Amino acid sequence: MDFDLGNILTYLPALMLGIGLSAASGFRIFVPLLIANLAAKFGVFPMADNFAWMSSNTATIVLAIATVFELAAYYVPVVDNLLDTIAAPTAVVAGTLLTTSFLQIDDPIIQWGLGIIAGGGVAGTIQAGTSLLRLGSTKFTGGLGNNILTSIENGLSAIISIFAIWIPVFIGILVIFFVYYLIRKLLAFRKKKAV
Repeated sequence: MDFDLGNILTYLPALMLGIGLSAASGFRIFVPLLIANLAAKFGVFPMADNFAWMSSNTATIVLAIATVFELAAYYVPVVDNLLDTIAAPTAVVAGTLLTTSFLQIDDPIIQWGLGIIAGGGVAGTIQAGTSLLRLGSTKFTGGLGNNILTSIENGLSAIISIFAIWIPVFIGILVIFFVYYLIRKLLAFRKKKAV
């Protein structure tokens, strides 16, 4: 399918699905990747031809194992903050991959460009927000509140991923508004801290 700006509505559900899944990858890396894998495997939402490998049985097994380890590791004190450091760039990569994988656009520059800007940008923004929350939780609760935060993040990642598959345009729009709000709050916090 060639990319035609006049026919942007054709690409909107896939783009919004990618944005929704990218937001979920800002909370957890592997949960949305696994859900995207299963959605493609069972024909719920098609992946771009050059991403057929993401719906393979091997990918399902690897992603399932990685998901279990990631979810469990966030409950280990100190490891959770270390994972946030690693997760920041990884979330951007996962968000880019998720968005790009659903865009059925033949032009790789446009396909990857949208993936990087929309998917990577959303995932990175959400990840930055969760990292700040975890640092705040560690500082003010001595790490005791981190497990509660972890449970909320795990749940949000799964729920957002499932709803992104089910109602992609609605979730994509919600995510865009949330990211806009989050960026404004982060900038206001930074400006206030600088004063």
